[in-house]
Amino acid sequence: MSRSAHPAGPRHADVLPEGHYSAPPADLNTLDPKVWAQTVDRGADGVVRVGGVDVKALAEEFGTPAYFLDEADFRARARAWRTAFGQDADVFYAGKAFLSRAVVRWLHEEGLNLDVCSGGELATALSAGMPADRIAFHGNNKSTEEIHRAVEAGVGRIVLDSFQEIVRVAHIAQELGKRQRVQIRVTVGVEAHTHEFIATAHEDQKFGIPLAGGQAAEAVRRALKLDGLELIGIHSHIGSQIFDTSGFEVAAHRVVGLLKDIRDEHGVELPEIDLGGGLGIAYTSADDPREPHEIAKALTEIVTRECEGARLRTPRISVEPGRAIVGPTAFTLYEVGTIKPLDGLRTYVSVDGGMSDNIRTALYDAEYSVALVSRTSDAEPMLARVVGKHCESGDIVVKDAFLPADLAPGDLIAVPATGAYCRSMASNYNHVLRPPVVAVKDGDARVIVRRETEEDLLRLDVG
Repeated sequence: MSRSAHPAGPRHADVLPEGHYSAPPADLNTLDPKVWAQTVDRGADGVVRVGGVDVKALAEEFGTPAYFLDEADFRARARAWRTAFGQDADVFYAGKAFLSRAVVRWLHEEGLNLDVCSGGELATALSAGMPADRIAFHGNNKSTEEIHRAVEAGVGRIVLDSFQEIVRVAHIAQELGKRQRVQIRVTVGVEAHTHEFIATAHEDQKFGIPLAGGQAAEAVRRALKLDGLELIGIHSHIGSQIFDTSGFEVAAHRVVGLLKDIRDEHGVELPEIDLGGGLGIAYTSADDPREPHEIAKALTEIVTRECEGARLRTPRISVEPGRAIVGPTAFTLYEVGTIKPLDGLRTYVSVDGGMSDNIRTALYDAEYSVALVSRTSDAEPMLARVVGKHCESGDIVVKDAFLPADLAPGDLIAVPATGAYCRSMASNYNHVLRPPVVAVKDGDARVIVRRETEEDLLRLDVG
């Protein structure tokens, strides 16, 4: 093993050369609207508010750590995606980013469809009243029970991910006397410029059926032959946290090539193409995500141009934003516990949460912003690392950021853009209780996912 290896990851405790860090912001009290939810602002008293409610009041009522979700912002972003793609396309919210019954109801009311990838997500969707025909079911290893429930419920589409699944879904559909609408997920050999673990369209990974070697074409041939299946399109997803559409252009070219081959060989023009999701959001001020209308225009033009070149009718486009809708709408509120200056390095700020409520920094080397939100400060900026309370050296929430040098135990700090993949990936590491999700709108705050209790933990422990 290399002497530089560390179980927390290759970048753990790096002391980067002087000048690596960008200069601290001119005013640590300013909140970048690109990073924070739409109704977040700082009041005249210096306390940050969301939906008209200040964080001190929220902390007193709901405790910390906690996720606070701006409902008005969520709904506005959902509407923006729906409006951008119009009536000739479908927008499926990717439930894996964050799902609750309240969110399902908001999606239903705003006219979005829903993408699920497990039996639990499907159960949540159905229990909250999402019409089954507006649900898509993903997953690389759906169980027989999950498929049976999805087909029986009448989900609008199942995305087939393997040769085994083609037969499995067809068999279950025939047993139930149904013809299930399906898409085939293909891997097109396009690797998005993102972290290795969230790039999903190169061949060497677990999702989809490769175009290479004629495997995708063979999957289509088999699906078209089976009476229990109605093949409606091809699905392609190239990764996550993507900031430009160049990868989609290459993917669309290859998918349209497959559609042309299907028409030429089988005489069938499939009516749909799903380009997946993965569009990025601003976690820091350096990130520059595109607006939904820009993305819609670019993707529609790409698919139309490719289909015209192949002399195909332009299929109906589907997209699957998840992070792009919910990610920016929430922040995690923490209370500062201890402050540990390390001369010549940085200051470690320990909070009452950590990797159990946000694993992304440890897992993906993700970058986040952070701000003091319970007051303003005119103190000098200090280079800080925000860390959690877990018994793990890799328990880092924000690797490096500037906070006021007068930061003290008891202060409230908040990490924005934690709406996606934080609560949904939360754990009970060290038997820490998972935080609540609180929706805030128009001066009202209400719990939509309650905080876990010790009774919840012990109830599962039957020993």
